[in-house]
Formats: sequence, C-alpha cells, structure tokens
Amino acid sequence: MPRGAALLVLLLAGCVSGPLPIDLSGFAPGGGSGERIRVLDLYPGVTVTIVAPARLDAHQRIDLILYALPNGSTTAQTIGMSPVDSANWRFDIQHIGAQTRALRTMGMPRAVVAYLEADTRSWPGWRAAEPYERTNAYIVRMVDQLRTALESPPHLSVTLTGHSGGGSFAWGFIDGQDSLPPWLERVAFLDSNYSFEPRHGEKLVRWLRGDPARKLVVLAYDDREITLDGKKVVSETGGTWRASQRMLAYLRTTHALTEDRLGPFSRYRDAQIEILLHPNPENRILHTALVGDMNGYLHALLVGRAGYREPVLGPPRAYARWLESDVILPPATPPDTPRRAPDALTGSAFIAAVAALPREQREAAILRELRAGNIPDFLRVLRTVTVSGQGADSVTHTISFQVPPEYLAIGSDADFVRMPMNPYTAQAFCDAFGFVLPTAKLVDAIWAAAELHLDPRPLAVERESPETFLFHHRLIEQQLAGRPPGGFVAGIKKDVVITNRLRERAGRVAIYGWHYPNGQPIQPVYAGHADWYVDYSHGIRPVRRSMKVDGVMRPFEKIMADPRLRDLLSGEGELSILRYDR
Repeated sequence: MPRGAALLVLLLAGCVSGPLPIDLSGFAPGGGSGERIRVLDLYPGVTVTIVAPARLDAHQRIDLILYALPNGSTTAQTIGMSPVDSANWRFDIQHIGAQTRALRTMGMPRAVVAYLEADTRSWPGWRAAEPYERTNAYIVRMVDQLRTALESPPHLSVTLTGHSGGGSFAWGFIDGQDSLPPWLERVAFLDSNYSFEPRHGEKLVRWLRGDPARKLVVLAYDDREITLDGKKVVSETGGTWRASQRMLAYLRTTHALTEDRLGPFSRYRDAQIEILLHPNPENRILHTALVGDMNGYLHALLVGRAGYREPVLGPPRAYARWLESDVILPPATPPDTPRRAPDALTGSAFIAAVAALPREQREAAILRELRAGNIPDFLRVLRTVTVSGQGADSVTHTISFQVPPEYLAIGSDADFVRMPMNPYTAQAFCDAFGFVLPTAKLVDAIWAAAELHLDPRPLAVERESPETFLFHHRLIEQQLAGRPPGGFVAGIKKDVVITNRLRERAGRVAIYGWHYPNGQPIQPVYAGHADWYVDYSHGIRPVRRSMKVDGVMRPFEKIMADPRLRDLLSGEGELSILRYDR
C-alpha cells in the first residue's frame, strides 16, 4: 500500500485524538490547487478517480461526493479545464473540478469527489449489458467498497449524484437494495432522473423520513420539444421533465411541497426536498448548461446547508476563478487491501468461531474478514509470473501477471489458516481488490513459476468441516517446517477456476490442479460440484486483473476478448464465463 494511501486509511479511522492533518502524499498532485488524486481500477470496466483537497483533518466532517459521469464524457472532461478549443468542448461543459474547489470555500472545506466512469462511457449501457439485478448489485458493492477504502469514519457524509446517464448509476444503487443506507445524506439528480418510477419514490421517502438532515435535490428543464438535426431528442414519454412531473406527483402525496420561483426556475420544496424545473421558454438545449453554466452542481450540493443564503443557481459561472488549464490523471491502480487490525482474529480463533455455523453464515464471516484485511502480511507481497507464446497473429507475445505467493488465508503471519470458500465469496474478494480467478492454464503457469513444489496431502474424512480445513493447513505447515512464510509455494490445493465447463450446468463450481511435484495435476478441470460445495482441498489464488502485455498494462477481460492473445491465458479458446455470479 502506498504510504499516503495507508495514512489516509488509518487516520480517517479516527485512531488518534485531537486535530490531525492527513498526509495525502501517496496520491498524485492534481494541479495548481494542490489537490491530491488517485485513480482506482475499482471493478471490471469501472474506474473511480478520487480527488481530495490538499489537506484533510481526520476528525472533522468529510464530504464524499459520488459523481457518476454523464454519457459520452471521460473523467478528465468531467473535471474540466479552461481555456479549450472547439475540438475539446467537452472539457468546458461541467467543470465539476472547479465547482468542487468553489464548494470548499462555501461551506464544504473537506469535499472529496469520486468520479465514477464506466468503460462504455454510458452507465445505462453498462447496466444493461447484464441482467439489471446483477449490475445493480455490482453498483451497491462498488459504493460500499469506496466507503471501505476510507475506513468509513464516523464523520463521513456521502452524497450520490451525477449528470445525464449518470442518473442510471443512482437508480442502480437505489434498485440494488431493499432500503437506502443510513450513511447516505444527500441524493442529487442533475438533469438525470429519466427512469423515475413509484418504486423509487417509496424508497426515497422512507430514506428521507429516517433523518431530517437528509436531502433530495432534482434539477431539470422542459426538454419535451427539443430537437437535434430535425428530430426530437426525447420520446413522447421520456426525458427529465416528464420524469420530474412523475416525481412531483408522487412526492406531493407524502410531503407538503410549497411552490415558488428561483430565478427562471419553478421551485417545489420543503425542509428536505428541492425540485427545480426550468420552463425553457426559448426551447433551448439546457442539458449541460444547467450543470455548468448555471452552477447546478454547486447549488445541488449547497442547498439546505447552514450559511447558504444567496443561491448561485443561474449564470454567470460562480466558479470561474477556480478553473485550471489542464487535467492530468495518474495511472489506475487496484484498491488497497486494508491493513490487518491489531485485534483481528487469528486463523485458529477464526476456525473456532465459525466451526458450528451454517454454510452461508460461515461464508459471510469469511468475506467480512477478507474485506477487513484480516490476511497475513506475506500474502500482500505479490509474485510475478510471465508467459510467452505465439498468438493467433503469429507474433510472439509476453504477458506478465501477479499473484500472491500462497493461497488466500485468514489470520496473522504467526497464526493463519488457508481458507477454502465458495466461488462467490472468492469472487467478491477479487472484485473488491482488483483480482480475478484463474483459468486452468494460469494455474499451470503459476505452478511452473513457484519456487517450492510440495507433495499433495489428500484426506478422506469430514472433508467439508472447518476443523478439517485447519487440520489440512497444519499438514502443509509440517511440510514447510523451518521455512519462513511467504515462499512461492504450489502443490498444496486445488484451485477454484473459471472455465467454459460452467456453461454445462448452472450453479456449479469448477476446480483444477493440486499438482504433484512432477507437474501432473491430481484434478482435471471438474465442474460437477454444486456451487455451495467447499472442502478442505479447495484453494483460492487470486490473479491481478491488470496484466502487462508486451510492456503495456491491460485488464484481464480485454486480453481474453482479444483473439490474438487469449490462448496464452486459456486452453479453451474464447471464454464465455469470466467470473462467478449467482
């Protein structure tokens, strides 16, 4: 973990008393304002760019603003810069970077923005690529992951917002859970509430009633007659104006909203709700103007806060003095695994704690420990494995990837247990910290690169018992007697793998490997066990998603989609299943 990121995590946890500035030196500098920036490879196809002020106090309120990007824009374009030429017009339409710098002088001094970008440049498209129930669950986990990255300090206030298609991210978050979480303080739709339905209103109202400090803000304009190239931009039932009318109709059944005006906007509000609708009498396209030229982001974040008495909604740009002339973002890196807490359970204590639990409760406990960073330190020192071969283009390619030296374990260096788990628990760990599960071919490459190959030690009695997990772990430790932890070891477990065999029957887990010292695996690729089945022989060796291909970093999914390269990582050709999803 970079020094600055580690200090951010530790200090945000509030582990010391009194004012204490947070050292963000591990983040990259972000221009003339002194901001600090880190880009996380948060999830397959998703990056998040975290932009923090130059200084943060660990014991004061910190505002985490989750900003889902609009359709068609990159993070750099969303942050914005000035001046720009006509070819770079997208850099001059939102200016969320400059508006956030202004926010820090207007009552939110510790505002941290997390820019959420899908590789499709469209959150609606990203969500629709798989069943909505699944992608909504991904979104909920990503938001939790961002909070976990900051150790969820007690004074962390979260705002969920976004522009245009970024509203789809917000609806995914809302649809992905039975009720909105108590730590969410504000939801702001910046001309982005296209998909509102009564089910959303029910959840939003329940959330608002849970705490008078919560705020719902909606900004939209009359887009019903807007045309582009002679065609209407929205359908006869679509657009944010109609969605806002549906919202108003619903909220008027639960809240006594008063109506007045704020400049050209019709305003509907009470202590927790503010809906601002521009009638657009000149029938102009105001979609981006609402956010940038009219300071819509600034107003949506400030309304209802103490000291905000002179609304800035409407031109001119209230943030002009905070514009910068360039946007430079550092390379994306995977999220850090949290440091292991001093009072975390040891491996043997964890086995004792879960020995009598039902399967699902045990898996939930395993995932809690893994997400909390309760893994031995030696597993954090990754090893590099390199494979080379001729691709389908008849060119020799080299791919390097990183793996832990051992199988995933819970506990300390002195007392840990190699922990079998179901594939969904393993996948959740991988998703949280930038890993994937291996193919059989990757397992072979890892075995070949390992420094130490042990004889397998099969067992036949009570294979599914946590006590047997511990017993088998201790057999391996006897084989490793006298060797310090952290050696690059193979031949001690079967790997949970991804394979096209998983298409044959739903709800299965695939295993492979457990090689003899001569390289022959005990277990060919096998997908006959139900996905809930776990025994002592199963091991999880995660592989970094980001791999170096001929010197250039590329995500695993992109490599597997490339017909020139995928045979270097898989012996099955094109893989239709790259992950475990229920």
